[in-house]
Amino acid sequence: MRTFIRTAAIFLISAPLSLVTAQATKPAPPTPIDAKKAELGDRTWDPTWDKIVEEAIPASMLSSQVPHGVRKFCPRFYTMSETDKRVFWAYFFQALAGAEAGLNPTSRVRHTEPEVAVTDKVTHRAVRSEGLLQLTYEDSDRYGCSFDWAHDKALPAKDPAKTILQPKNNLECGVKILENQIITQRHELISRKSYWSPLQPGTVPHRTFAKQMINPPAACEAPVRVPKLKQETTASVHEDGEEARTSK
Repeated sequence: MRTFIRTAAIFLISAPLSLVTAQATKPAPPTPIDAKKAELGDRTWDPTWDKIVEEAIPASMLSSQVPHGVRKFCPRFYTMSETDKRVFWAYFFQALAGAEAGLNPTSRVRHTEPEVAVTDKVTHRAVRSEGLLQLTYEDSDRYGCSFDWAHDKALPAKDPAKTILQPKNNLECGVKILENQIITQRHELISRKSYWSPLQPGTVPHRTFAKQMINPPAACEAPVRVPKLKQETTASVHEDGEEARTSK
């Protein structure tokens, strides 16, 4: 027993801070759709969902591996603290959920377009996009998401108890999908190969998404550039000052 306690103590002393303390998180600002829903008394983005996203973000999505296109939405991304980067990603997924599902965690859509109107290999039924990020049961196999069709198939279509509709499962799966897209496959953040149509350039959904990205965290803002002095030398500065004094 003493050996175990001593070993545990050594581990806690030598372990990385991230393993000893909880991940620092902060609430993200509201997207326009979230603010509008609050004004109308409708269901809004739950602040606890920020924490879910921020804690799910892997180290790779806080690094220089993130495509440079991120600076379109967050100019200072690469120089921000890791906590602020996580807040940005929470805002990003809030905007994506706004464009995809109107921030409704029980949203379900059956697509009729030939390219997406296919059979889900897990449910063996027509594919339906579900939840905040409009995901499918196939994603549980593709990305290791926590969707359990055996449990869900007996529940009503929009039952919040369905694993695919639970915000935690849906958002954590979305983080895995995006990491695969921008880190593993090295695609741009906005790409025609994106899983989500709001992240595909030139589409109507993308324009909707872009409108939701107008209020990113303050830490993202580009630094204000100090205007350059018109004078070329210190001598000219003094000469101008001398002329100003003698003219009075």
